Amino acid sequence: MSSITQQIANELAVSSQQVQAAIALLDDGATVPFIARYRKEATGGLDDTQLRNLAQRLTYLRELDDRRAVILASIREQDKLTAELERSILSTESKTELEDLYLPFKPKRRTKGQIAIEAGIEPLADALFADPSLTPETEAQQFINADAGFADEKAVLDGARFILMERFAEDAALLKKVRDYLWNNAEITSTLAPGKEAEGAKYRDYFEFHEAIKKIPSHRALALFRGRNEGILQLKLNADPQQEDPKAHSHGEHLIAAHIGWHDQGRAGDAWLQQTVQWTWRIKILLHMETELFGSVRERAETDAIQIFANNLKDLLMAAPAGDKVTMGLDPGVRTGIKVAVVDSTGKVLGTNTVFPFQPQNQVDKAMRTLAGMCKQHKVKLISIGNGTHSRETDKLVGEMLKANPEIKAAKVIVNEAGASVYSASELAANEFPDLDVSLRGAVSIARRLQDPLAELVKIEPKSIGVGQYQHDVSQAQLAQSLDAVVEDCVNAVGVDINTASVALLARVAGLTKTLAQNIVTHRDSHGRFTARKQLLKVARMGPKSFEQAAGFLRIMNGEQPLDGSAVHPEAYPVVERIAAANAREVNDIIGDSSFLKNLNAADYTDDTFGLPTIQDILRELDKPGRDPRPEFKTASFKDGVDDIKDLKPGMTLEGVVSNVAAFGAFVDIGVHQDGLVHVSALADKFVSDPREIVKAGDIVKVKVLEVDVPRKRISLTMRLHDEPTAQAPAATNTKSSGKPQQPASAKPKGKAAAPANSAMGSAFADAFAKAKK
Repeated sequence: MSSITQQIANELAVSSQQVQAAIALLDDGATVPFIARYRKEATGGLDDTQLRNLAQRLTYLRELDDRRAVILASIREQDKLTAELERSILSTESKTELEDLYLPFKPKRRTKGQIAIEAGIEPLADALFADPSLTPETEAQQFINADAGFADEKAVLDGARFILMERFAEDAALLKKVRDYLWNNAEITSTLAPGKEAEGAKYRDYFEFHEAIKKIPSHRALALFRGRNEGILQLKLNADPQQEDPKAHSHGEHLIAAHIGWHDQGRAGDAWLQQTVQWTWRIKILLHMETELFGSVRERAETDAIQIFANNLKDLLMAAPAGDKVTMGLDPGVRTGIKVAVVDSTGKVLGTNTVFPFQPQNQVDKAMRTLAGMCKQHKVKLISIGNGTHSRETDKLVGEMLKANPEIKAAKVIVNEAGASVYSASELAANEFPDLDVSLRGAVSIARRLQDPLAELVKIEPKSIGVGQYQHDVSQAQLAQSLDAVVEDCVNAVGVDINTASVALLARVAGLTKTLAQNIVTHRDSHGRFTARKQLLKVARMGPKSFEQAAGFLRIMNGEQPLDGSAVHPEAYPVVERIAAANAREVNDIIGDSSFLKNLNAADYTDDTFGLPTIQDILRELDKPGRDPRPEFKTASFKDGVDDIKDLKPGMTLEGVVSNVAAFGAFVDIGVHQDGLVHVSALADKFVSDPREIVKAGDIVKVKVLEVDVPRKRISLTMRLHDEPTAQAPAATNTKSSGKPQQPASAKPKGKAAAPANSAMGSAFADAFAKAKK
């Protein structure tokens, strides 16, 4: 068993056998959804989250091993590999520490220290370090070499100093000590770049700011780095935040001195060595560590931000579907009008139009007649209204239309239209609707995403859905990988109707590629609907492996085999047939027979292939075949007369929909075209470390308005309805003393467990976050 297997097992707190089995399956081409759902016996029930973490760590540790082999080979070629060094290289579990160990042996450009060594000055450096009682100037006279560029004592002593500085700065054990100290004690500080105050007003909370690098939350870290990238902020690492005397020696210098076993005793060479230590710290190690630690802070912040985006995306994808009802989609617009599309219960477009009830046309009556006519003609049951510009005015128009036409029994719902415009102009939309105007494709998407958010949102690049935190500031490759994994897990958790699914949805099914998904649709168009899962094997390029991975997640409703409409994998059909036969029943008869199924003992039907976890899954699936894990459909009711931010008053209690969740709180759509912010401290009467403990994207919540800043389009909300609003927006927050923006008095949480917070009115990161959403 490999050390990688054991290490991952320790990290995940599972057995090495579970990890070994999972690795074998992954290496064999199995997907995470397939392993999590259909190979529980092999992995001991590892879920999709554990498997994703396992796969990620497996990649990291294998890359580490590959790099380790390269480094060992390089040092061996230099004939410098000692037994102790080899043990250190083989035992390290960090890429950073591995590179530290390699640093002295890494091929590099000629340095000042190497030039001095080539000039024969290394014996002087060794002598002065070994015996500080020697007088440096006297000893240096023996090493003067004008031809090599060392024409006097000063040049020679500088050369000796550079030799020692490079030696100390390449000591892996010393670097680890310094790194650990700085991570636990240093602060990141920011100041305003000269002349940038007006341009960088949104970063004013960070004009004079400091916070421990170990504790700074992701949103503040990313705001700082964005400010630096825009030339507004200057960032530095303060290695000694507790040190008041700027002339005092840094703790980093003490660490170096202690590590090399030197301290000042007033000897002839101590002053020279003191300066050597000081230069090593300031010129070599501190600058290197600032770059490295800022990189670590950014990496950690990006990881947190990506996880927040992934969590929000999952919540949106798993939002409750309104179901297979005829739906009208409305994409609100002012000058360009409201784009209208009606789709049937399967999402097929039945009709489109554009109405112009707003300025400058003001064709209100005509718009109402057109909408009413389309509703009656197609028997519309749901009206989906995009939440963009003029959505509330459109909502009001629809309400008046329904009131004037009581025979139309349709419910109106405002939905999040994020990404609809991106989809409209995409190649996918062009292929799906080649004869439909780009502007009308968005209305179709808005209608369909009410019917089934998952099926429609998978057509949009996840990054374009806009539920991230500083999404443009993070690694785009890592973001895409994480979001793709979320989409895959959601699609496979719900399952896909193979006879109605789009290419985009099918491509997200475990084991299917875009090519295979297209081939399935092409086969369906040519041969008609699939009536059995086994027919998939007739699809071009569908091999046994792809079929094995995908079949359990694909549904065929009302087909030849009743089990094809469930999550029971075809490989397990014999088990169901055995269960039915053992009880003298037909397979079709036991599906959905809860009383019968609940009285069965799963252990009675296990064998060498199918263990207890799989049999229990099969029985649950037979009880409710093809069950949808998504919640029941509900909608929020926006308050009449509150259509614009100017209509808001402090103290109002409103209903809204959580549109986004960030590390610092939740954004809530209350129907005024500008989301309000509920700070993490105002989510509940208890301490909340993670806003997702309380809310998630798509939740319907009640909030109270605390503050409204119309010019800056900021709305501060609270979910603690007993909170009292402030009389006016507070002044800009001051972060000089603590590094944390302060919270308005009205929103301060009660009790000892409450955390300090900041106001939505004075928050630079809220501004930056809003920018990140665009």
